Amino acid sequence: MSSGADLYANPLFGPDNLPYGVFAPIGQRFRVGVRLGDHVIDLAATLRDDVFAEPGLDAFLAQGPARWREVRHRVRALVDDEIDSAAVYPLDEVTLRLPVHIGDYVDFYASIDHATNLGRLLRPNGAALLPNWRHLPVGYHGRAGTVVVSGTDVRRPCGQRKTTSGTPDFGPSRRLDVEAELGFVIGVGSRLGVPVEIDEFAERVFGVTLVNDWSARDIQAWEYQPLGPFLGKSFATSISPWITPLAALESARIALPEQDPTPLPYLRGTQQWGLDIDLTVAWNGQPVTCPPYSRMYWSPAQMLAHLTANGASTRTGDLYASGTISGPAPNQRGSFIELSWGGADPILVNESRRTFLEDDDEVTITATAPGPDTTRIGLGEVTGRILPAHQPTAH
Repeated sequence: MSSGADLYANPLFGPDNLPYGVFAPIGQRFRVGVRLGDHVIDLAATLRDDVFAEPGLDAFLAQGPARWREVRHRVRALVDDEIDSAAVYPLDEVTLRLPVHIGDYVDFYASIDHATNLGRLLRPNGAALLPNWRHLPVGYHGRAGTVVVSGTDVRRPCGQRKTTSGTPDFGPSRRLDVEAELGFVIGVGSRLGVPVEIDEFAERVFGVTLVNDWSARDIQAWEYQPLGPFLGKSFATSISPWITPLAALESARIALPEQDPTPLPYLRGTQQWGLDIDLTVAWNGQPVTCPPYSRMYWSPAQMLAHLTANGASTRTGDLYASGTISGPAPNQRGSFIELSWGGADPILVNESRRTFLEDDDEVTITATAPGPDTTRIGLGEVTGRILPAHQPTAH
């Protein structure tokens, strides 16, 4: 038997955290586990429950909040006591995969600092924020089929790019970027035609995961008018293999910044769902920015309420993300287009002046949040490396 104390030498993933993932030991099938320190606990073996023998979290999440609480209580009790060592695997000896089947993916634009920065870059002679921005959580429907787990290489996308002549050419993106985001995973879906009330958030959303929504800025700039993001966004979105349950983030809950004007009634809730989460973005191993989620203007509860306000349904495993997380200071910007101010102010990365991503670059996003008392918990990291473009053969 192994005691919990022997397993969580990494304090960011101690017994107050216990994020869920889907893993496979070498030569074995995938099943559900929770992370403790730098180990994975096999829940099917530990709890003797077949729902955790599934190769995804969907069946467990669909059982709802009461079941989520029961399982968390049981795992905490086991961690505080003893765990069968045969059900514990070192992280470096398992393979991790996407933790849920993502049927729908929606990306928002909820950071006032990011929206203001991009507005100033794209509309230097106009208003930084468009008229609707303070009235609703702006978002777009993304491509679920290109959401990939951390560690998956990302191939540089090709697309149309505007040239100095004003007409487009076609080729690999020259302005490949990252977006440091927080994702929210639906546990209990909602019926078509029935909006989710804002205070239902914690009954519907199971937990959070770190997201890197890779962006090809040159492709995006040419194609996004008048209908919005398309090829510049749909080639890859990386997420962590670990979902941190909302229950682990109780100590991180804070009030939102002031919203002016007051949102419409369907976006007003009685619960506080601002989150005090600090992210770090590392470029080829060098930390270059530390975006604070606490600055986000729209809460995840407001995002979900707006996402379903027209009666759109949600399903277990659906993912929606916050959009780029940025703060007011230059070292808090969550994308490289902001950090380099559109390429005008290169960033020093390992003694090299850089603006956008080059082939073989690697980006890792990590995050921590307050835990009970003075502790902190970690969110599972998300990493991706850029591969050269695959260009279609000309005819």
